[in-house]
Amino acid sequence: MLEKGNRANTLHGILLIALFSFAAFYIAEIPVVRQLSFSPLIVGIVLGMLYANSLRNKLPETWVPGIKFCTKQVLRWGIILYGFRLTLAQVAAVGVPAVTVDLIIVTVTILGGVLLGRLLKIDRDTALMTSTGSAICGAAAVLGAEPVVKCEGYKTAIAVSTVVIFGTLSMFLYPVMYRTGLLDGMTDTEVAIYTGSTLHEVAHVAGAGNAMDPTDSLGIAGTATITKMIRVMMLAPVLVVMSFALAGRRRREASAAQGAKAEKSRITIPWFAFGFIAVICLNSLLQSLLGVASVREIPLNGTIEYIDTFMLTMAMTALGTETSFDKFRQAGAKPFVLAGLLYVWLVAGGYFLTKYLVGVL
Repeated sequence: MLEKGNRANTLHGILLIALFSFAAFYIAEIPVVRQLSFSPLIVGIVLGMLYANSLRNKLPETWVPGIKFCTKQVLRWGIILYGFRLTLAQVAAVGVPAVTVDLIIVTVTILGGVLLGRLLKIDRDTALMTSTGSAICGAAAVLGAEPVVKCEGYKTAIAVSTVVIFGTLSMFLYPVMYRTGLLDGMTDTEVAIYTGSTLHEVAHVAGAGNAMDPTDSLGIAGTATITKMIRVMMLAPVLVVMSFALAGRRRREASAAQGAKAEKSRITIPWFAFGFIAVICLNSLLQSLLGVASVREIPLNGTIEYIDTFMLTMAMTALGTETSFDKFRQAGAKPFVLAGLLYVWLVAGGYFLTKYLVGVL
């Protein structure tokens, strides 16, 4: 992709995405946008989609390899560096109840989403991407799954769109439920675990947690964020399992199409997922050696987080440039119906699951 003869054109494509990403960072700092907790990643995909539906056909096709580079290599490194936001100590801080609730939420949401996708007659890739985004960490999970699922860019964008819509709705709904007494049956810890285990994006959890507990005097905001980060940690094992499951599916499809002579399909190992875990372990070691209370106090972590957010924004923007509104129309309303059903499960099922399990454990 960065071969000598094509290097200049590839760099032009990368530069184009980088400029869009800088704009996304600027727009995300506008007060109205910040109040909505729209991260640069979300702004980036919107800018990419606007480009795809306006100027996409007016720029050289030779720039496309640079855009592809951002959706592949830049994306993988962004997911690896995302591990610098997490430590193993965060898991220990909230204990078994949060881990158990997160594990059940992730498993049921993905498997249930795939099953519902079949019932709704949605193509399997779209159903899997949508379910993964709802189950783990929103847009970042969708981006992480994209190299494993190997689906078209517009399907990734559709999955991200569902996360944005329902995650943003939750960010406003949960504080309203808390203020109006609908969550009075829960302790503060249960409210925090419920919030962290069922909202889509990290930004959504932070926004809802701060709205319910602005100073973290009740421990809701902090515990909710930690619970959410445990869900993020589950991205790596989910991607590995997904890789093996998809390899089996592709092998069966190849056998059905070609008969007994079909060759074994190669299993795509998401090595970046192991890099993600390795970085978490390294971060945990650094926190222990330096004796600091949070990952933000580890030297250079703030800079790495900024660079990582920029890389993920580039990947999201690049995916957006491959998404035209015509493709959304082709997909229809079914992916959003699927995301809506998963949303009902997260809000209602997550409530009863959290209340029961936290009380028992």
